[in-house]
Amino acid sequence: MLAGRWMMVALSLTAFAGPAWADPPRKVLLLYQGPDGHPPQTHEYEQGMKILHQLLQKVLELETTLVKADEPWKEGPALLAKADGAVLFLSEGATWLSRDKQRLEAFRDLAKRRGGLVVLHWAMGAKDAANIKPFVELFGGCHGGPDRKYKVVSAEAIVVDRIHPLCRGLGPFKVRDEFYYQLKLHGSNAELLPMLQVEIDGKLETVAWAWERPDAGRSFGFSGLHFHENWQQPEYRRLIAQAVMWTNRVAIPKDGLPVPK
Repeated sequence: MLAGRWMMVALSLTAFAGPAWADPPRKVLLLYQGPDGHPPQTHEYEQGMKILHQLLQKVLELETTLVKADEPWKEGPALLAKADGAVLFLSEGATWLSRDKQRLEAFRDLAKRRGGLVVLHWAMGAKDAANIKPFVELFGGCHGGPDRKYKVVSAEAIVVDRIHPLCRGLGPFKVRDEFYYQLKLHGSNAELLPMLQVEIDGKLETVAWAWERPDAGRSFGFSGLHFHENWQQPEYRRLIAQAVMWTNRVAIPKDGLPVPK
């Protein structure tokens, strides 16, 4: 009788605690900075990351943390050492990455642990071409050097691979944004899978990509999101949220993640 009661207590405790085999949520840092001199309603890094943070709150497999990464960001390497993934939405990110050797090594260590890496807009940027290579090795693409291309266009965004899990629930949509294009990409272009393209000066240009890295991790880049108002686009919200999920190996619903405003 006593043994039966103890068994019932043990079972109830197990039910309360949840499945013993459930994996802990993957810890993802949402890295942003303060204003960088652009006009209001552009390069709104903090506000954009707050929207992304809210979108991912119901994804139980992820634990996202908003982190202001203004210089000197000395605590950065320690935070990255405990993280499973990172999203960059900040100013001239390729230069920012290489500015601190410990920071760069911390990102390289994260990649070696199959960390998920996501980069948005100017966070893939570098004015100095010397900062392109280290960034491309981690994120797959860079808007870098004195020959970098960018343009504000009103266009139809084309979903290149609607079968890819990252693009579930997405279809063609119209948008006005400043896109970076003719990016510096890792290796041959075939290594990076185009996810989104827009027509610029009569040519289809890749503005979002997915990359299965050689270290078995995943990276995603999107060159749009210059204008803060584009977070109102459900397609933008779904694309970015699902990029965080895909790079961190979280299953994406077959019809796409619900993205209420």
